[in-house]
Amino acid sequence: MTPQPKKLQIDIVSDVMCPWCVIGYKQLAKALEDIGTPHEIRWHPFELNPQMPAEGQNMREHLAEKYGSTTEQSNANREAMTKAGAELGFEFRFTDDMRMHNTFNVHQLMHWADQQGRKHDLEMAFFTAHFTDGRNLSDKGVLADVAAEIGLDRDEALAVLADQRFAEDVRKAEQYWTGQGIRGVPAVIFNQRHLVSGAQGVETFTDVLNQLAAMPDEGSASL
Repeated sequence: MTPQPKKLQIDIVSDVMCPWCVIGYKQLAKALEDIGTPHEIRWHPFELNPQMPAEGQNMREHLAEKYGSTTEQSNANREAMTKAGAELGFEFRFTDDMRMHNTFNVHQLMHWADQQGRKHDLEMAFFTAHFTDGRNLSDKGVLADVAAEIGLDRDEALAVLADQRFAEDVRKAEQYWTGQGIRGVPAVIFNQRHLVSGAQGVETFTDVLNQLAAMPDEGSASL
């Protein structure tokens, strides 16, 4: 009898403010589905904007300040991301008043959701809340609403944010990954050994999965 392969461990370091993080995940998910690779995905926190003020900042202004992006470049990037998302079943609705937010509270709620086996679901819900629905992820009430919409307890979500009970855990996780050399997201790590940075496309992720499956003792390691 042929033994069943163990699940491929996939760690994804991500921030829900990062459009390429959801694009990269969707590309990876498509490759995993096409091949049928048994896998376990674990999400990890990263803050693109740790110094962002509580009210957030207009996205165009932020990108101009941080990267020197012009309006023309911003429009071209938005068009490319919208097209890439649509091809993968994710809808981007960029607007001129769209804002960037700090996500420390977002990551704390996802840490809480992880204890209930719902971290992946909440991650996806936050991507949609931000990029599709344009909701204010600086607002704790909105964060609790999003958690409630996937079936988590809204009052408990508010309590988690009020007492910041998971703040230290999230900081330690962030520091661990920056200590591993992660400086940008998405960062996808396979079996704790192989790093793919950025949204590299379905074909690239498919190639990586096939290469891992062909390696002795690879594609089967689990934590």
